[in-house]
Amino acid sequence: MKLSFRWYGADDPVTLDKIRQIPNMRSIVTAVYDVPVGEVWSRESIQTLKRQVEDSGLVFDVIESVPVHEDIKLGKPTRDRYIANYQENIRRLGEAGVKCICYNFMPVFD
Repeated sequence: MKLSFRWYGADDPVTLDKIRQIPNMRSIVTAVYDVPVGEVWSRESIQTLKRQVEDSGLVFDVIESVPVHEDIKLGKPTRDRYIANYQENIRRLGEAGVKCICYNFMPVFD
């Protein structure tokens, strides 16, 4: 088991420097927050997160979450496009070294 902390990105009032001060803190749990649900996260956005986390002396290996689009949950005709986008996000996160992707499959939210 390793100690991880949720970070909501550059606008989070709890900075990476503050998080790093927590005893035995090793890893950051974060996500890309500026992309609409169901769309593909850019490699640049993922790499920016990774750089920010690693430059602060922490590990970037957990994402929470890649939101599941409502059309997938409801089985709508457009679901296949969103499933393909979700799969691409998983591939891109894997390329960046992410080993754990948490997800929520709740209706309406996330």
